[in-house]
Amino acid sequence: MLPPRLLRRLVLAPLAIVIALAVAVLSPLLAVLTLVFGLRRVRPGRMRGLRVLCFALVWLAAEASALFMCLGLWVASGFGGRLRTEPYRSRHYAIMRWYLEAVSRAATRTLGLRVEIDGPDCGAEDAGRPLIVLSRHGGPGDSFLLVHYLINVYGRRPRVVMKATLQLDPGLDVVTNRLPNVFVQHHHAGQRLFVEQIRRLARGLDGDDALVLFPEGGNWTPARWQRRIRRLEQAGRGDLAARGREMPNVLAPRAGGALAAIAACPGADVIFVAHAGLDRLVSVGDVWRSLPMDHVVRATWWRVPAGEVPRRDDHEAQVRWLYDWWQRVDAWVAGNRPGEAEDQRTPVNRG
Repeated sequence: MLPPRLLRRLVLAPLAIVIALAVAVLSPLLAVLTLVFGLRRVRPGRMRGLRVLCFALVWLAAEASALFMCLGLWVASGFGGRLRTEPYRSRHYAIMRWYLEAVSRAATRTLGLRVEIDGPDCGAEDAGRPLIVLSRHGGPGDSFLLVHYLINVYGRRPRVVMKATLQLDPGLDVVTNRLPNVFVQHHHAGQRLFVEQIRRLARGLDGDDALVLFPEGGNWTPARWQRRIRRLEQAGRGDLAARGREMPNVLAPRAGGALAAIAACPGADVIFVAHAGLDRLVSVGDVWRSLPMDHVVRATWWRVPAGEVPRRDDHEAQVRWLYDWWQRVDAWVAGNRPGEAEDQRTPVNRG
């Protein structure tokens, strides 16, 4: 259960600024400590602690700066009176653009993160054509990277369906709640209210917008993979459960929100996104051991023009279409994990 919004604004937002200032003041001492302890425990050249400290400094500074900018916009808008108007929405997208670019650049320089994307352009020449982006969800920061590329590389204004717990991040909480997004709580998943919220977002898309959904509903783990298949079986969908077993690298997609968005915006093209390189980082320990990231995170995008999306087909045909694409995503992931042959993948119990 999240704290009330007022409490988050009065406690978490100031706390984030205090932490950023404290880390900045103590950074010389923290750097010395990380070097002393880090050199004794890891092989030379990795300097994991120092890398994490540098990244944390940039991230906390960007977080504090974004909060101050949002406070300034709140005051300038008449203490919140005009925040929902188009000029202020554009200014908040500018803050998001700056924040994502700053953190992404820091991840590249300090953590060794490298990203290669292969796929269709989604930029200026496609203005007037909204997008519905259906992405695989696997690994820390995948949604961050996707939104970063949409807003900073392709010039889109993303509307994101995300977990409600992300509002515990103060900067993200303030900015995203002032923009058209949907926060999903566990007890809402799959229910009519959740689907209606997505439908409402999709209806308002224009040519510069992109609605981002993660049909899997969470990062891939072996336990979640098994649970998703069991739930399909318990719901009497043995056919979909069987298809889920054939996709060991992804979770079987939840069709409700994705198909509601597609139906609500008939003029939108649909983008399917697959990526590999972050998905095996399941725990904090996995992330720590991966530093510095000495491989490339690869991603690919497939674009389905609006006229080729089966909007007029019945529900079952649309579900099969979605699963067909998800099997394509699974096959791509199997063949594109950095530094791994297909036969070296982590085994998954299909029983």
